[in-house]
Amino acid sequence: MKVFRGYNHPQLAAQCALTIGNFDGVHRGHQAMLALLKNEAQHRGVPSCVMSFEPHPRDYFAAVARKPELAPARIATLRDKLTELARCGIDQCVVLPFNARLAAQPAQAFIEDVLVQGLGARYVLVGDDFRFGAKRTGDYAMLDAAGDRLGFDVARMNSYEVSNTRVSSSAVREALAQGQMTRVASLLGRPYSISGHVVHGRKLGRELGFRTLNLRFSHWKPAASGIFAVQVFGLSDQPLPGVANLGIRPSLDPADVNGGRVLLETHCLAWPAGLGPEEAYGKIIRVELLHKLHDELKYDGLDSLKAGIARDCDDARAFFAEAAKSFSASMHTETSRQTTRDRI
Repeated sequence: MKVFRGYNHPQLAAQCALTIGNFDGVHRGHQAMLALLKNEAQHRGVPSCVMSFEPHPRDYFAAVARKPELAPARIATLRDKLTELARCGIDQCVVLPFNARLAAQPAQAFIEDVLVQGLGARYVLVGDDFRFGAKRTGDYAMLDAAGDRLGFDVARMNSYEVSNTRVSSSAVREALAQGQMTRVASLLGRPYSISGHVVHGRKLGRELGFRTLNLRFSHWKPAASGIFAVQVFGLSDQPLPGVANLGIRPSLDPADVNGGRVLLETHCLAWPAGLGPEEAYGKIIRVELLHKLHDELKYDGLDSLKAGIARDCDDARAFFAEAAKSFSASMHTETSRQTTRDRI
């Protein structure tokens, strides 16, 4: 998938089938929309294109109003969003900077300057609640009328439901805030994960006997936080079980090199064989958050912090042991059913 910052690029396709949105999390509703977009693009012989925004428009307006509480919690980093869009088979993604100029652009000008002249949209697919332009004056009816006049098709996709529940980024955020990781996986169609380069930290984990892999979450307000049982991908052929802290590490002092930043600190329950203590830095890894153990805690000293981490490791091991037992039981049941079917 080709990624463009803005739409003034010679390598951008002259025409496209387009959808527009924030796509935070790329959940199952998004995936259904992207599948439809790909089909329509193939039918027209043009590439599929996603237009997204960074920062999130609500981030921008929250900053302008100086009310950070109005900003939505972020499900995914831009890296992870682009990875999921590529996995869905999208050909190109245009990331527009959401700034004062874009916020003030009239809806009609957005259609003509961005969609038609900038992107050459021949087909535009939007969600059932899509609004655009200054003061959100643009809607589906305006877009549809413009399509008739300017020569592009417009379609609207209704809500996607799982178990009679509308799948939305808001629903994913709510489930993450409550630590309902099984529900999150159901809404996303995959386990929730965070990826990135392993960065240097204060090296406190080594002093305590728990080496960690540190990833920066590039937004100040993650949708999830706390201590999790996790799986780590990218360091060996097999996923590595571990325990991770996602948050701001309230027990550490200002000397922390990542102080003030949201960090995902992951301790592998068994450090990969052959990987030296310095060899993980700079590697891109992906960490799946499978089960929330508890919220972040503030410990009164390094001894209590060390004891707390040890308890978390024990709890994570217990989680993986129970998961393995459940998987073995389900496989035994399925084998018994297959044997019965074969006899019949």
